[in-house]
Amino acid sequence: MGILYVAGIGPGNEDGMTVKVRRILDECPVIAGYKTYIELVKPILGADKKYVDTGMRMEKERCRMALEEACGDDAKVCMICSGDASVYGMAGLVLEMAEEYPEVRVEVIPGVTAALSGSAVLGAAVGHDCALISLSDLLTPREVIDKRLSAAAEGDFVICLYNPESRTRKGYLKHACEIILKYRDKDTVCGAVRNIGRDGEQYELMTLEELTGYEADMFTTVFIGSRRTVAAGGRMVTPRGYEL
Repeated sequence: MGILYVAGIGPGNEDGMTVKVRRILDECPVIAGYKTYIELVKPILGADKKYVDTGMRMEKERCRMALEEACGDDAKVCMICSGDASVYGMAGLVLEMAEEYPEVRVEVIPGVTAALSGSAVLGAAVGHDCALISLSDLLTPREVIDKRLSAAAEGDFVICLYNPESRTRKGYLKHACEIILKYRDKDTVCGAVRNIGRDGEQYELMTLEELTGYEADMFTTVFIGSRRTVAAGGRMVTPRGYEL
């Protein structure tokens, strides 16, 4: 029986990978993934691996290619995802499709998702209950995203926004902020981190009102504080509630 690992590589640099993920990448002769992520790990793993990649919006093809590679006896394949494989990654799709491949065992290996690595860059943005919401409406209807934004804002969760905008999706972050402003004060502490763990990493703290005009992209993760979130020493902190 072959094995297909589905692993989150964090931001893609070696320091951001867990020890287990790094070991599995070394052990697997075949590495599959989105071509941008493959380019991130090639300098780390070298040219001796077989790399199987596809472009954007070819997720099913990518998963099938990885499953086919894992069909051989004692085959070892690793499908890589940025961040964590289960958080907007390929783990779910691989497991659904794996039912057609009973000769392949699938093992999901966790990684560090942007909500956690970005929170650390900002300070302790995700210090209490939080909600992760993707603003991409490629697979989720816009009205469903809006409903989730409203529910998370009303529930006073720290809100972490993935995929806030892209070249073809302009104004999505502003729209999300306008929904949240119905429940949060305009001075709510917010933060944005671009290129987490990669060259050009930068972060910025701002108010919710200021966030409405912020220019984000697909490499940006946005954090909207709860009513208790504060700016402490230039960092974004959501207290657990300890008495000082």
